[in-house]
Amino acid sequence: MNTAAPGDEPGIFSRSFKFFLGSRLLATAAQQMILVAIGWQIYSLTGDPWDLGLVGLFQFVPAFLLTIPAGQLVDRVDRRKVMAAAMAVQFGVAFVLAWGSLGEWLHRNHILGLAIAIGIARALQMPSTQALIPSLVPIQQLARGTAVSSGVMKFAVIGGPALGGFLYVAGAQVVYGISALLLLVSVALVALIQRPAQPPAAEPVSVRSLLAGFTFVWNHKVVLGAISLDLFAVLLGGVNALMPIYAKDVLHTGPWGLGLLRSAPAIGALAMAFWLTQNPLSSRVGRKMFVAVAIYGATMLVFGLSTAFWLSMAALIIGGGADMVSVVIRLTLVQTETPDEMRGRVSAVNSTFIGASNELGDFRAGAMAGGIGAIGSVLVGGVGTLLVALLWMRWFPALAKRDRLVS
Repeated sequence: MNTAAPGDEPGIFSRSFKFFLGSRLLATAAQQMILVAIGWQIYSLTGDPWDLGLVGLFQFVPAFLLTIPAGQLVDRVDRRKVMAAAMAVQFGVAFVLAWGSLGEWLHRNHILGLAIAIGIARALQMPSTQALIPSLVPIQQLARGTAVSSGVMKFAVIGGPALGGFLYVAGAQVVYGISALLLLVSVALVALIQRPAQPPAAEPVSVRSLLAGFTFVWNHKVVLGAISLDLFAVLLGGVNALMPIYAKDVLHTGPWGLGLLRSAPAIGALAMAFWLTQNPLSSRVGRKMFVAVAIYGATMLVFGLSTAFWLSMAALIIGGGADMVSVVIRLTLVQTETPDEMRGRVSAVNSTFIGASNELGDFRAGAMAGGIGAIGSVLVGGVGTLLVALLWMRWFPALAKRDRLVS
């Protein structure tokens, strides 16, 4: 059923969808700029890989605890307001970071404390963003709309880290200040989205309704397989937390190099997203998802062994393209298999898994690097990702045999 906002023109690129894309572009760019600056700043302050891992962990814990209740909220109130609130929290974080950097009183514990606030914002933003997309595009075009939205996000992930790395030369406060401005504009763009139709909650708040998203995912093995495959692949294969170490100690570049490394996966992802908008996945989507995850794991092995900046960039670009294939398949399967009245809660489960893979993956990488070194940490993760792809093909045969995105 098409649930696009009343009064909006039909098609993917409606006014509301354009405002949504603009808001996501600016907010994601700001988030990436903040994370690049935080990573370089805290590693410069302490020189300890453990602290890079802690930044990820401190984001993960509140996101893990709050995302499921946030999903309940998303299914009961205006999803635009939840999305805007998340961006407003991040605006506050960016403002405090800019203030502390300018006044030179910002230190390790302040940064870790603000990482908690970023985690709270993500708990609100991820399920509200995912649940809002099907309300803004025709359901028949959801795969294409998801690819466009993901492509816009990846474009921001390219430009955000690169811009943040170059601006850091002028001072961390400049990076944080511009990020705050971008987040403020993104909140205004969300306010311009016409309120889409949203079905009323069918049951009162209870433990059962709170956990309904988990129950739904557990009972739908294709969705469970797709979400958990992404969880463990990124949990093991993610290298973002270690990029300050690679930039500074392995590849011997400065903040600009770190920004380019952080942007590289998104370059590949954006190119793949553009290709997918012109050539939508139409068959053997399960097999393609597993192949993409295996390619992602292999590129992490190349990155781990590389000591040449160009080779590291190439590996990350290819890995980002492979990851985009997996992302589009997973997000489309989750949305098409889920009733609209449950999209907030199911998206919250998906967001919890994504948060675990990203933030816990950062903690895993940083903690392991403290014991066996950054290179060892990346190599173990790459091998682990390849093993996960093989095991999930055996454990989730329905996903491996899935032919089309819409059953």
